[in-house]
Amino acid sequence: MSDYVSGYPEYMQESLKKVEATRASRVGKSFTPMTAEERQRVLEEYHPDWKMDQKRELRVGPSKGELMPHEVVNILEAHNMIKPDQIDLSKIDYDVDVLIIGAGGAGLSAALLANENGIAPENILIVQKLRLGDANSKMSQGGIQAADHPNDNPAIHYLDVIGGGHYYNKPELVEAMVKDGPDVIKWHEELGVLYDKLEDGTMQLAPGGGTSRRRMHSCKDYTGVEITRVLMDEIINKGISYVEFTCAVEFVMDDMGQVAGAVLYDMDSDEYKIARAKSTILATGGFGRLHIQNFETTNHYGATGDGIVMAYRAGANLIHLDSTQFHPTGSAYPEQIVGQLCTEKLRARGAQPLNEDGELFVYPLETRDVEASALIRECYGRERGITTPSGVKGVWLDTPLIEIINGEGTIEREFAAMFRNYNKFGIDIRKEPMLVFPTLHYQNGGVEINVKCETNIPGLFAAGEICGGVHGKNRLMGNSQLDLYVFGRRAGKATAERAKTAKIGKLNLDHLDRYEKWLEEEGIETDRKSPILLPEYRGEKTLKHQLKLL
Repeated sequence: MSDYVSGYPEYMQESLKKVEATRASRVGKSFTPMTAEERQRVLEEYHPDWKMDQKRELRVGPSKGELMPHEVVNILEAHNMIKPDQIDLSKIDYDVDVLIIGAGGAGLSAALLANENGIAPENILIVQKLRLGDANSKMSQGGIQAADHPNDNPAIHYLDVIGGGHYYNKPELVEAMVKDGPDVIKWHEELGVLYDKLEDGTMQLAPGGGTSRRRMHSCKDYTGVEITRVLMDEIINKGISYVEFTCAVEFVMDDMGQVAGAVLYDMDSDEYKIARAKSTILATGGFGRLHIQNFETTNHYGATGDGIVMAYRAGANLIHLDSTQFHPTGSAYPEQIVGQLCTEKLRARGAQPLNEDGELFVYPLETRDVEASALIRECYGRERGITTPSGVKGVWLDTPLIEIINGEGTIEREFAAMFRNYNKFGIDIRKEPMLVFPTLHYQNGGVEINVKCETNIPGLFAAGEICGGVHGKNRLMGNSQLDLYVFGRRAGKATAERAKTAKIGKLNLDHLDRYEKWLEEEGIETDRKSPILLPEYRGEKTLKHQLKLL
């Protein structure tokens, strides 16, 4: 390592020497992918989703009896945070054609397409809990999949998605996503998204875990930031209305059984407000900040599962919420960034997961659930991980291999965000590996929709991570970004068409009283209230590391 001073504690140096010593022998070599039987075995023995004691059946509502993580059941088996008789539904603060709850990739796309399909900017309202664009969409690093290369096609992409989801996917949703994929990339480029290109001007494509073709389009390692930047500019330039630091807390229904808007909570004024709408899109994202099984998370601060609570109280069907994605490579050191995403693109460009002896112990591009299980097994089954000063375990992700395989300058050029992030803590990922461990990443399940993004409740549409069915029980890299824009665009178009003819009846919150009755009938006694809105990290609720539970 010449004059370079390591950013890792001295006691880790022996292991780092082994990594460096084995590096030359690992160049150009891979690890044999697991057989189907081996994959199933490692999932059953080590993946958090297979810990049945960490889940229980939901006792109320249309999805009663479905198995879900305790943390999800807790927010569903909870009381309303508002008292219906204290909300004045006669005072309408916002009266619009299309209400969009959430301003990530799905919400922004929906707003643009609603406008494109005939809804005036002032008749669209985006409600955002934090700031415009603050969402997991912006935090995406590795890229977006789309089958637009000559040696690829949507049919092959479809098979990859279905296989990656363990065949639990809703086929019609997968078909819609992969067929719309090339058009999404074209749309992004027309708006100004700067995708990585080769010298001849063609797309630079990378592989991903569980994919049979290179179809990952990227913008260095800040793909989500780049796409969100462009979409936010479009929203602002078109004058589409939005409010920030405002949370939707419950849907408003009408006497025809339709969703007709939402009760909003203005965090600046500490007031409740009413938004009435002919069409409502739920695009609130996932539940990463619930810290399922106490895992660290890659998710943004507002990802507390609000959408599934609101939708379920209104009577929406939920699907696949028993399945949670843990990304294989979250940062395990330094402490300040534990849980943050170390993009799968690192492994796609040659980085290898290694144990304390510098040994490659798993094929680097297994599907995410299998890869994560193998990392957990190495740390807690075989006890061949590295322990940090705070007790967190991890394995090495040998990033210097990227420069050896692809040429000097690759990391600074393609992984600028990761390079800067680690450099702040004295770790040069061109010279030393990252220490990683699985981190809570994605809500595989959610609200059930059809290809037009309609839920089973008239007037309510949903798009993005809040939805279930697209990815089955496991999502492949890059398909979340595609999901956002495919179904966000579809939701925008569908809601615009509905809003042109929809009629709204008398507003009510009767569904909240119905839900309280369900809780009472099931004998559920609790002081919990939901939605949570923002996570709590003070006092006894301070997050504990995954070491405590594994």
